[in-house]
Amino acid sequence: MSSISGLVAVLLTVLQWAGRGLPSPVRPICDPRVLDRFIMEARDTENALRGCKAGCGVTGTFVVPLTNVDFVVLETKDTEEQALEVQSGLFLFGQALGAVRESVSRAAVKSLIDNNKSNIHSLGQVLRSLHIKDLSLSPAPAVGDSATRKVSSLSELLRVHTNFLRGKVRLLLTNAPACQQNST
Repeated sequence: MSSISGLVAVLLTVLQWAGRGLPSPVRPICDPRVLDRFIMEARDTENALRGCKAGCGVTGTFVVPLTNVDFVVLETKDTEEQALEVQSGLFLFGQALGAVRESVSRAAVKSLIDNNKSNIHSLGQVLRSLHIKDLSLSPAPAVGDSATRKVSSLSELLRVHTNFLRGKVRLLLTNAPACQQNST
């Protein structure tokens, strides 16, 4: 119920701005609360499954992107290079979460994993709506690539996923040209 009232408040604010003939302060898709919601849901999944005995039956290793950000290197990359890195990472998380979903039997765990996979898909659509070239058809980083690492537990996979959203995805969306405020 509170998320509905929060959405209504955001919509009323946007309508008030539009009604006055003023430009919206932020494009709705650039609103940081959109990504905050995805981060919150990823963190909630991480917390909910932290106590899952033996990883809820999940075995194996998963290739995930590195989450550390070197700001010196980041400044040398254009938006397209950053987008490729983020989209490759989202692809890897989609693959890993798909494998997790296939290996668990508990419906509640599958539901949490499905929600996170749906959020990954939604993030891809957010990137497309910001006119960031869809690079999802390009190959994902190979296992052993310097931009990836392996994790061997569900809790570690979910922790890395949350950190990736909080770091590289947030930086890309924050710096996307379509989200930059015009000072005109």
